[in-house]
Parts: sequence; structure tokens; C-alpha cells
Amino acid sequence: MLWLTFAPVADKTAAYFHISMDTINWLSLVYLLISIPFGLVATWILDTMGLKCAVILSAWLNMVGSVIRTFSVIGFLSLGSLTYTYLFIGQCLCALAQPLVIFSPTKLAALWFPDHQRTTANMISSMSNPLGILIANLLSPALVSEKKDIPLMLGLYAVPAVTACVLATVGVHDKVPPTPPSASATLSTSQPFFTGLKMLLRNKPYVILMVCFGAGIGMFTCFSALLEQILCIKGYSDVRPFCILSIISPVDLPCSCADVTPCHSLSLQMSRFRNQAIPLALISSLFGFFGFSIYPVAMELAVECSYPVGEGTSTGLIFVSSQIQGVILMLLLQALTVQISAAPFSTCDIEEGGALDWTVSTLVMAGACSVVACFYVIFFHTDYKRLHAEASNATSINKIGTEATFVRAYPASSSEVSGAGTARDRTLASRDHGSEQYVNSDG
Repeated sequence: MLWLTFAPVADKTAAYFHISMDTINWLSLVYLLISIPFGLVATWILDTMGLKCAVILSAWLNMVGSVIRTFSVIGFLSLGSLTYTYLFIGQCLCALAQPLVIFSPTKLAALWFPDHQRTTANMISSMSNPLGILIANLLSPALVSEKKDIPLMLGLYAVPAVTACVLATVGVHDKVPPTPPSASATLSTSQPFFTGLKMLLRNKPYVILMVCFGAGIGMFTCFSALLEQILCIKGYSDVRPFCILSIISPVDLPCSCADVTPCHSLSLQMSRFRNQAIPLALISSLFGFFGFSIYPVAMELAVECSYPVGEGTSTGLIFVSSQIQGVILMLLLQALTVQISAAPFSTCDIEEGGALDWTVSTLVMAGACSVVACFYVIFFHTDYKRLHAEASNATSINKIGTEATFVRAYPASSSEVSGAGTARDRTLASRDHGSEQYVNSDG
């Protein structure tokens, strides 16, 4: 929610703060930039200090950041030229919280759920990210009809952040359950942080997944942040239906896995034409249906192909890769835009900088999608290392348990033990008696 607060109303936010659209885009871009260095710190926190610390720290960062953002629109503070500075600082603090939240689902699923529930638990917790994007795309345009409504929007966005901080601080007590739910949780063999990083960078299947899936997340980041600017130049006054359909579709069938590239490419190309609201909405829904469905599956796959590296490290490095690629792609797409003087159908509310044509940018993004998807399909192959390790442990435990059961099921009775002792005594006695006879005969 806090990440895409301004993206659906970018033009009105620029008019309120009297800044350019490029400056507004930095409010979204800063999430990507900060997540690159802090993403590594977040993985260390998750795998070293635990899930509880990560959840509480992220809640406090979001709360403090959202409150500082509201300072920029409080009139009696008389901040003057510092209004955007406060807004940007608050956004940076919220950006620090994002890696801690996004890296947590696989760790939560691995530590708190048995193996047959891990993917479902990962899916449900991972869907909090698109749910926040959905709420932002619904709430921001609904609250901001004119630029004067920006203070109301920022104030309302601070409410869930404060609520989540209170709930996390009071409600989260343990970082692991009292009883481990699975063999991998019982026999935790996560490697030390820096050792794990080295193992990941030498793992060919993981590197391919990191680059390809990271590229997909980076492209979706750009698509979400820039969609309003891409469509308003073609006369689309309300982009909420496209954003909503691209997010809500996967909620109904979250475990489907398919190639999202054709849908993403088509949605980018349809955005170049006017009066295509229905086809654009349909393609956006397919993009969301396939795209978000892949997310939890890919996170689980990252853990499987990188085991025994910690879950926070294996998923976190993919997210860091996505942020790096997202920054590069967003800067590249903005650089490829062309400023136009005449835009008769434009609905963009821009006071500075003029209207921008995104045709070349969308073509470049569609081409990048196709290249990445083809590379992944051709070169990615891996074994499910965590599942194999759990199967081996289960086999060993079952073997030991069977032997113990056999011993318990067929114990020696007291008469058998007594009889065995009596027979043994008779044997020893006869052996001693024979020895005596042998000695006497020699004598």
C-alpha cells in the first residue's frame, strides 16, 4: 500500500507539491534502490535473528515512515520547501520495511507449517503484497479527485500502518513453534549467512531462477508504477479497472503456473491504442492470473533448489536481483520516453514537463519479457533438494522406528530368560565337569 500510494494519482501529487513527474516517480523508485543494499541486511536478520524480530522491525519502520509522510502536508508545521523532503524521508523508511515483509513468507512456511501445507501457507502470506497493491490502486484514486485531497490520503494511509505496528508488537511472541512441524524444521541445517551467499552464487539453477524471476518482478514493478502515466496520454482517465483485474484475478486460483510473457507483452502493446478498454482489461486480468500465481511457486522453488541455504537468504537474493533490474528498467523506460507538444486525447493532469509518449518504452519492455521467458524455459533444470532431504530423513526415522517397534512387540518372556539362564548354567557345569574328568584321567 505505502509503496504505490502516489502511483495511481501521480499527476495530482505532482501538481500538489509543484514538482515534476520524474520527481514523483522517485517515490516509487526509492523502494527499489533501498531494497538493494538493505535486502542483504534483511536476509541476515531473518536467518540469524529470526522471524519475530523481522516482523516487529518492519512494522515499526512502516509506522514511523507513514507518520513522517503526513508531516509534509500538515499546514501549521510551515515546512515550506522541505515538504517534499519530509515526504521522501518517510517513503525511505517505509522502503526499509519492504524487504523484511516480502522475504518472510518462505521462512514462515518452513518454520511453522508441515511440508504438505508449506506451498499454501506461502501463497496466502505472499498474497498480502498484491492485496496491498490492490488497495492502493482502489483507495488512492477514490480519495484524490483533486490535488487538494492529497493530505486526506496520506492521513488515512497512516492508520493501517499504526494498527499493524501495535498488533505486531503485542501479538508476536515466538520466532519458532514449540514443536517443529516438519523434518527440515526439526533438523535445521541452514548454512551461515556468507557461506550461504557463496553457495547460491555457485548454484547454476538458482542463478538462472534469480535472474529470470527477478526480471519478472522488476518488470511488474515498473508496470505498476508507470501504468497511469502510460495510459493517460491515450485518453484513459481511470486506470483502476486494469490494475484491479491484474491483481485480483490470481486470488481465485493461486497455484496455477503458466507463462505470463504473452499476457504481459499484449497488455503493453494494447496500452498504445485508444478506446480499447475491454481488451486491455481482459489482458490485464490474464497477466495477473498467471503472473501472481507463479510468485509463491517460484519462492518455494528457490528454497528447493538452494537447500540447505536459509529460506530468507534464498528468497531475499531473488528480490534484491529484482530491485536491481527494476531500477535499471525504470530509468531506461523513462529515458526512452518522448516529450510531445500536442496530445489532444490526453487526460494527464500535468503542470510541469508536458505529456510523454511511452511507445518505445513499452516495446522495449515487451521484448525484454520475451527474452527472459525463453531463457528460463530453455536453461532452467533443478532437483528438489529439500524434499529429497526430508524423504531421506523420513526413511531413516521409519527404519529406526520399525526396529524399535519389533523389539517392543516381541520381548523375551521371563520364563524364556530363566530357561535360557538355566540351560546356560547346565552347559557351563557340564563343561567344568568334563574338564575335571580330563584332569583326573591324566593324573
